[in-house]
Amino acid sequence: MNLDDLIIVSVDDHVIEPPHMFEKHMPKELAHLAPRNEEFPDGSHRWIYEDRVIAQIGLNAVVGRHPEDYGCEPNSYQQMRKGTWDLNARVDDMNVNGILGSICFGSFVYFDGSFFFKAKDKALTNRVVQAYNDWHIDEWCGSAPGRFIPLAILPLWDIDLTVAEVKRVAKKGCHTISFCDNPATKGLPAIHNAYWEPLWKACADHNIVISTHIGTGSEPPFASDESPIAAWITSMPMAISNSAADWIYLTALQRYPNLKISLAEGGVGWIPYLLERADFTQRHHGPWTNTNLGGKLPSEVFREHFLTCFIEDKFGLKNRDSVGIDTICYESDYPHSDCVWPNAPEVLFESLAGMTDEEINKVTHLNAMREFSYDPFAVLGRENCTVGALRKQATHVDTSPKSYGGGRPIELGDPRRVTALDVSKMYEANQGKEVEPA
Repeated sequence: MNLDDLIIVSVDDHVIEPPHMFEKHMPKELAHLAPRNEEFPDGSHRWIYEDRVIAQIGLNAVVGRHPEDYGCEPNSYQQMRKGTWDLNARVDDMNVNGILGSICFGSFVYFDGSFFFKAKDKALTNRVVQAYNDWHIDEWCGSAPGRFIPLAILPLWDIDLTVAEVKRVAKKGCHTISFCDNPATKGLPAIHNAYWEPLWKACADHNIVISTHIGTGSEPPFASDESPIAAWITSMPMAISNSAADWIYLTALQRYPNLKISLAEGGVGWIPYLLERADFTQRHHGPWTNTNLGGKLPSEVFREHFLTCFIEDKFGLKNRDSVGIDTICYESDYPHSDCVWPNAPEVLFESLAGMTDEEINKVTHLNAMREFSYDPFAVLGRENCTVGALRKQATHVDTSPKSYGGGRPIELGDPRRVTALDVSKMYEANQGKEVEPA
């Protein structure tokens, strides 16, 4: 297969929500209570909801910058590439990057929508969640038919409201929801609690994939305050492995054979050993742990119910039989710092060496299309979905690196190198924690 013949669907990208996203989707009588985006005296753009303020957007939006500028964290729309928040520019950036389809996790709401969990007025917030989903499904995804896989957030603090929203978005054609990889860390019941049973059933009934993203429950840890940031970035995707092991033993997977869990931004290469260890645990410790997986090994449960994804993972693809070829999908991670835009096809093509065309098609698009009920060919025609065809539509797109300026410089704790603590503090200041209104 030639590089230009690849068809690439990404199951993990992100959107920086545009400032006026709620205007068309909240009732007029509630519009003044919706989250609003304001420019602060320091030039930053921040979202305000109730009495909380959250800053944009940091390392989540560095695509298109010079790599050495990643530490100058963008915190206004002017300091980000337009494709991070503008739909037409996003489609251009997808085309030049050879990406046909995309799942876009939110940003100011957090990947799992948990920004809203602390809201005071839960009835209002439930309506805000609905408005967010309407914007995402109808406006962001709906304005570019065939190019996006809609993703919904949920009012997880109330299981009845959650199930109602699952059913509502399913009618709108949404086939995946964002969910905490470990809800217990967010003050919610653990995944094994009966509280979630109606959600599992609703997802199974409507063929909705549960998309769990790294950092939505079990935060990626760093070894010490002096650990270099490179060590933290290296281990970050594997932080979801603990939660993945927990999900394997979810008894609902036995009750709902079509229930699927996606491990977004988690990588693939570490999975063979996790499954080997899980199978050993079942055989060796099963007699006293009383673990019942319906007569199946954990590795069999994983291959039947889980999806994985990768950016560059040659080791994982070499061991694709141990992972399960039908579980593997691709991710672009636009516009985060791991994104290799605009060279995704070139980087991907190297990882695919030694694979058959059938295997390549599975991991680049067919697995994602099957599991997320996504059929872009019916909308666009298969011949228009290849890397070559998409790039022909993007000859006008400027891909040269830019220095957008602004942002918060890293204040180094160690003048010799950037530590994980330096970046963690910077991330909290810019993105991860709410701040008081100015």
